[in-house]
Amino acid sequence: MRYLAKIHQKSATGEVLIQLLAHQRAEYLWETVTEEKLVMLEAATPFNEGLLVILDLDSQEAVTDLQDASDWVMEIVSQYLSQGMTPGALREEFNRVEQWRQSLTLQGQEVRRRALETAARRDEIQELEKNLKRKYEELEQRE
Repeated sequence: MRYLAKIHQKSATGEVLIQLLAHQRAEYLWETVTEEKLVMLEAATPFNEGLLVILDLDSQEAVTDLQDASDWVMEIVSQYLSQGMTPGALREEFNRVEQWRQSLTLQGQEVRRRALETAARRDEIQELEKNLKRKYEELEQRE
């Protein structure tokens, strides 16, 4: 699993404590780590304390990849924050899209209801036409 983390503490023996800050749930979906969680990296690393890193953990929570997060953070800044996309603006846009989706759902339900009513009326009219035709034929036979 991929994490955004911070180099927390480096020991003289080369061991590094890394604090996990957020983990990636999907390509564009990250979730903050709610409890303080530290991972030990026994290998020496060139990164200094306080540096943000991207790391991958395997199922035993061993670090399989460790990279400086500076380029990743700068990409986020250039793609989103330079265009004025704030969390509030994104939340408003999400709410607008959700209202639009709900409106379309209601409209679709209304269209289906009207289609069913129209089909029922058509069947009713066809039945009335059959009855009229039958009565007309009966009247012709009497004459």
